[in-house]
Amino acid sequence: MNRYLLNGTYFYCPVDLTLFIVGGRWKGLVLWNLKEGSKRFGELKKILVTINDKMLSQVLKELEEHGAVSRKDFGQIPPKVEYSLTAEGLALLPIMQAMNDYGNKFQVAEKMP
Repeated sequence: MNRYLLNGTYFYCPVDLTLFIVGGRWKGLVLWNLKEGSKRFGELKKILVTINDKMLSQVLKELEEHGAVSRKDFGQIPPKVEYSLTAEGLALLPIMQAMNDYGNKFQVAEKMP
């Protein structure tokens, strides 16, 4: 049986490891919204309107720990930090695109209230 290692955690299925990286309510959305380039914390917060600061910080930290997102601190006051996809994050985009294509099959024509 093959084993896969990510940050000290062993997985026995590569699909399980991938779901660990992109799974959850917000991780996939953050990755998907970074596909077009770097974004600051506030920009991501505006896009993901219902996420709170603590959750966004946690998700970005986890994605950074998994090697999917990089954080660039400009070391200035007021603080300026940008988040972008790493090579690992970019490698996840075809998976995210396939999920996008699948989900589009369920689009409804009516507008939300």
